[in-house]
Amino acid sequence: MELTPPEKSIEQIQRELVEQFNQYDNWKARYKLLIDMGKQLQNLPEAYKTEANRIHGCQSQVWLHTQEKDGRLYFQGTSDAAIVAGLVALLLAIYNGRKPEEILKAPLDFLKEMGLLQHLSPNRANGLYHMIKRIQKEAKQALIRQIKAQQRSG
Repeated sequence: MELTPPEKSIEQIQRELVEQFNQYDNWKARYKLLIDMGKQLQNLPEAYKTEANRIHGCQSQVWLHTQEKDGRLYFQGTSDAAIVAGLVALLLAIYNGRKPEEILKAPLDFLKEMGLLQHLSPNRANGLYHMIKRIQKEAKQALIRQIKAQQRSG
């Protein structure tokens, strides 16, 4: 896993993703783009496919492994379903390598702007919601750890 901070802001990446998706008029092409993004995910080591890393609330199998380094969160994830793996890749493109505060402040408008919320099945939309909630939960826990560490050293 590459542990380098992203060069662009969350908002820049979200805008780029919205533009990338919206250049296609039909949803068949957008789903293909999503599936292609999922194919680009790094293989998640079997050791990370644990119950603790599994995202509950998804119809398909989804795992998200989180690592904290230098005050930033790095995510690896995968799914056994092609479109859902694409959703994982989409979220990782936005949140991977971010500071917890950035993750927690990040707007979610891009999902609506992409049309994702309107075109995903209810089960996939629910799964996406649970993935975002897990990322936010990891960010909250990391932020609490960082604050406590500062208090101990300060």
